Amino acid sequence: MLNAPSDFRATAQPVCGPLMDGFCRSVRYLRVSVTDRCDFRCSYCMAERVQFLPRKDLLTLEELDRLCSAFIGLGVTKLRVTGGEPLVRRDIMGFFRAMSRHLETGALRELTLTTNGSQLARHAADLAACGVRRVNVSLDTLDASRFAALTRRGQIAPVLEGIRAAQAAGLRVKINTVALRGLTETELFPLVDWCTAEGHELTFIELMPMGEEGAEARIGQFLPLSDLRTRLAARFTLQPLAETTGGPARYVRLEESGQKIGFITPLSHNFCESCNRVRLTCTGELYPCLGQEGASDLRHVLRAPESGVPLEQAIRAAIAKKPRGHDFDYTRGIPKGVMSRGMNHTGG
Repeated sequence: MLNAPSDFRATAQPVCGPLMDGFCRSVRYLRVSVTDRCDFRCSYCMAERVQFLPRKDLLTLEELDRLCSAFIGLGVTKLRVTGGEPLVRRDIMGFFRAMSRHLETGALRELTLTTNGSQLARHAADLAACGVRRVNVSLDTLDASRFAALTRRGQIAPVLEGIRAAQAAGLRVKINTVALRGLTETELFPLVDWCTAEGHELTFIELMPMGEEGAEARIGQFLPLSDLRTRLAARFTLQPLAETTGGPARYVRLEESGQKIGFITPLSHNFCESCNRVRLTCTGELYPCLGQEGASDLRHVLRAPESGVPLEQAIRAAIAKKPRGHDFDYTRGIPKGVMSRGMNHTGG
């Protein structure tokens, strides 16, 4: 187990009842990474030359099933599958089929995933058959040349094909766009107009200081979402919405078109006080906070039953260490809260 930040509160967990952290927040949302591998190398996410984990270090699909089922048994109602790119993992649909049994019992209310869309065309129908109703597709530009440059090796055509296949399978599509200075300013209205025409929700996400590319580069790329909101307000009437999907986004509706747009602002306006989510990596580390280094090793508990620590007890102990919040900050021109691990390791 890694050293915990100083603001961790080691509060004893009850032996039964819902998962609660030391600040009385109920944890109902698990984001689980099934692989650190990806077929893109997005410049803000991971290094172009990256050493992926040995396969032996990854949890098997059976181990992922056991862990996720344990969380669901403890009250988690929303499960998001992430990566890397989750759909590049071999036999990943077997995991989705396994999780669908929890939808059938009603214990799990939502099973979904975040994907770059490159493999979505061949999996969309199977995902729908497993009970997935919505997918988040990461897409930062509609321009083919900019897309290729940003992803370093991706092509936009298969992504757009995957989005169309998802729609045809009856899946709702939400587009996730990372706000990048020098790019998103010109992509803002084309993305808004396209999402409106295609019927997709659209969410913008502030760039977080994570990964090996260097914190200074992140400052140069950072674009506060208040800037995008001001640009939108110059063309549209923004109607704030009270609704939530259980995640960190705040929403507005464009009155002229009815388009719903979300804003995820971990830096300019953090949402830690209402955080209800934890992240499980593909190696079995549980990170109670994306922006802190403290993690608990659940793989050891799975693979070493002789330790005598029940899995549910280990999960509750890990949740009890969830910190009050992260330390991400660019406001003084100096990056704070920098995480050296990439998003492909932690899970998006």
